[in-house]
Amino acid sequence: MARTNRQWVLRQRPKGLIQPGDLELIDAPLPELKDAEILVRTVYLSLDPTNRTWMNEAEGYLPAVPLGGVMRGLTLGVVEESKSGRFAVGDVITTAAGGWADYAVIPDGAASRVHRAPGLPLTANMSVLGMTGMTAWAGVTDVLKAQAGETIVISAAAGAVGSIAGQIAKARGARVIGIAGGPEKCRWLTEDLGFDAAIDYKGEDVGEALDRLAPDGFEMNFENVGGDIMIAVFNRLKVHGRMAVCGLISSYNATRMPPSPNFSRIITHRLDVKGFLVLDYGHRGKEMVAEVGPMLADGRVKWKVHVDDGLEVALESLNRLFTGDHDGKLLVRVSEEPAA
Repeated sequence: MARTNRQWVLRQRPKGLIQPGDLELIDAPLPELKDAEILVRTVYLSLDPTNRTWMNEAEGYLPAVPLGGVMRGLTLGVVEESKSGRFAVGDVITTAAGGWADYAVIPDGAASRVHRAPGLPLTANMSVLGMTGMTAWAGVTDVLKAQAGETIVISAAAGAVGSIAGQIAKARGARVIGIAGGPEKCRWLTEDLGFDAAIDYKGEDVGEALDRLAPDGFEMNFENVGGDIMIAVFNRLKVHGRMAVCGLISSYNATRMPPSPNFSRIITHRLDVKGFLVLDYGHRGKEMVAEVGPMLADGRVKWKVHVDDGLEVALESLNRLFTGDHDGKLLVRVSEEPAA
């Protein structure tokens, strides 16, 4: 196997926003295939806030990417060579074992077969019908157990997860308030996605806006941001309110930890605050597709993807997550899609 393989490797731990010297794009040889392995050509690379946390030295729910190691990431690709009884050449798969690279040689047990949804582009499997949609669905239905007539506040509501979470909650009969950055994103939430209200955190005080929109408080929070926005929301949860902590993106580039809420309120207001990871819900994919699929078909759920082209732009593209310079799910197209 004479091919060389471009791959991004971690050279140093970033401080703040990722800088060009933190990662390096190198050429590396591809190893020979062993039994039960497949060679995968990367088609799409998913860029997610958790990519940034994996660059830090502190270990989280997965080990940190080692210095000199290939940057970890979820990818969708096509099998180009196979020594596996599970996958044949031409099969489309997703995996977290390949990382930021043109190609990956991986064990067949680390890959999941992609079933294309009729009438939807392949990018749906990396967004609304993939881990993004599963995260939104799990947070709304399992963690928060959203009910008709309740009010939910969603931070980073114009992002990939928040926008889908709001639409699922709306379909279940909840009143949905989204927090996003800028008038255009807020307009998208209310006019296109059907949110009941949107707060522009760049243009108004979040706490004052919440007092206006929900003067008696609210039952649920789908939290993606942390910091001052989370504090404003947390302080207005009703007695027996529920908070699903999905992400804390305001802290991922911080050199000092942002402020946290006064957690004594968990006791005084008997709040249910729960963190969750999509990794815990992989076995429930069919349930998610069964509920969200019909919503896609009848227009109750709309979604966006922002696709940048070329593996070489992955580092620059990842910073879009922290500057807000993207719409919807952020992907890098590394190579051409296979024929349908």
